Amino acid sequence: MQDKVVLITGGAKRVGAVIARRLHAAGARLMLHYRSSEAEADALKNELNARRADSVSLVQADLLDIAGLAEMVKNTVARFEHLDVLINNASSFFPTEVGEVTLADWDDLVGTNLKAPLFLAQAAAPHLKKRQGSIINISDIHAQRPLRHYLVYSVAKAGLDGLTRALARELGPEVRVNGVSPGPILWPEDDSFDELARQRVISHTLLKRSGEPEDLAGAVHYLVAGAPYVTGQILAVDGGRSVNI
Repeated sequence: MQDKVVLITGGAKRVGAVIARRLHAAGARLMLHYRSSEAEADALKNELNARRADSVSLVQADLLDIAGLAEMVKNTVARFEHLDVLINNASSFFPTEVGEVTLADWDDLVGTNLKAPLFLAQAAAPHLKKRQGSIINISDIHAQRPLRHYLVYSVAKAGLDGLTRALARELGPEVRVNGVSPGPILWPEDDSFDELARQRVISHTLLKRSGEPEDLAGAVHYLVAGAPYVTGQILAVDGGRSVNI
């Protein structure tokens, strides 16, 4: 990863920040995207730049503004001269029940989880091809096993899995494209999963515990830097929940 340039969407906090720290520690230079988490983004940039000067920059963008996605890639290349890895991590997550789905719900959930990854990949592809680079899409085990009451989210993540495999075909042999599919690692910040709901989810894992963000970051690091013959794959990091739901 030494001096590899990585663009991470939603890289300011939660799992995105843990991925950023992991790849930065391995030698990568980072462009961290954020939408509204400016304070967290600045703090992380300052933290990592204190460890290695001028190794991290920020870009603010609303991923629903498709016209701005190519500009985000352009700014990354202008800042660091090239691009080696795109990590589509940013995601909207909220319930949508049948009978209550709105067009705004669809646009938000499909926009962040599927549409933006496609158009970012399209903008990044010429640069990634020059560097024999890779794309990592952060999916969800509910892409394959839909989460009740989260209809549109589950559909969007299923589309992201399909996009991952399709891009692997379209961009090979120069660019590898893989996904990481987490299970119970970080709970939503809105307390939509109370303690009983959390324990119910954990009980369906084979390891009988929740994971840590570092587990997901380690899988990303492996697919980026340690898996040169792996493409078109979705790696589940879920304690075995996807085979025990």
